[in-house]
Amino acid sequence: MYRSYETNPTSISSLYKQYLNKKAIPQKDYVTYRKWLRYYLDFCHKYQNNQHNQLNKDNIKYFMAKLKEKEQNTQRNQAFHAISLYYESEPANSLEDTTFKNKNINLSTKNENFKSINTNWVPAFDKLKNEITLRHYSPKTLRSYSGWVSRFQDYARSKDTKLLTSNDVKDYVTYLAVKRKVSASSQNQAFNALLFFFRHVLKNEFGDMKDIPRAKRKPYIPVVLSKDEVETMISNLTSPYDLVVKLLYGCGLRLFECLNLRVGCFNFDAVY
Repeated sequence: MYRSYETNPTSISSLYKQYLNKKAIPQKDYVTYRKWLRYYLDFCHKYQNNQHNQLNKDNIKYFMAKLKEKEQNTQRNQAFHAISLYYESEPANSLEDTTFKNKNINLSTKNENFKSINTNWVPAFDKLKNEITLRHYSPKTLRSYSGWVSRFQDYARSKDTKLLTSNDVKDYVTYLAVKRKVSASSQNQAFNALLFFFRHVLKNEFGDMKDIPRAKRKPYIPVVLSKDEVETMISNLTSPYDLVVKLLYGCGLRLFECLNLRVGCFNFDAVY
């Protein structure tokens, strides 16, 4: 109930933190989860009438709808999960609320279905880390793969990993190319990360992925000028700029090194 939280917020917060640890929620997310719980309890207190001031299913629907009105769609999944953990942590399950036991309930005015979403991916991330470590991949690879899997998790709305299919990957990689307009290298990196995740963590194969739209590679633009291009450029420069460019090109100097040159920097007695 809200009033218990209101009269003793420290103890409730402490118990909730312990439960987050028990459910293997990353410590970096503790603050965010506790924030969502506080927002939800405040919402129950401020916006619901007294007879509905319990933490019941109706309040959750209203809260999720409120987030949607504020266009906080990306945060709704995490908010729902944070509240669900609070319900689970209630002593002796004193609230006879099946909101989070039955994933088929509707949580918005548009009957948005939360079935098979908002599941806990922490074990999958732990296994991903172990699989990469066992293969002695670099820490950079671990960060990259974990990042793409995390973004895929957001896109899939934390769908149960047992229900993930190659179609989910196709949709996400297509989304990256069509909607996000990522580079070809980024799309390939995402694909390789998810391939590793499916093959070694979920023990599942992709299947045929030939029909996925591919991001277009940008035309290669050389970063080094040819000798003829340098000569053409110098011939169109006037003094003293042509001398500066000649020194940069002939001696391999940086611009500030060239501009700081003084007469004493040259050995005029040397014969070449």
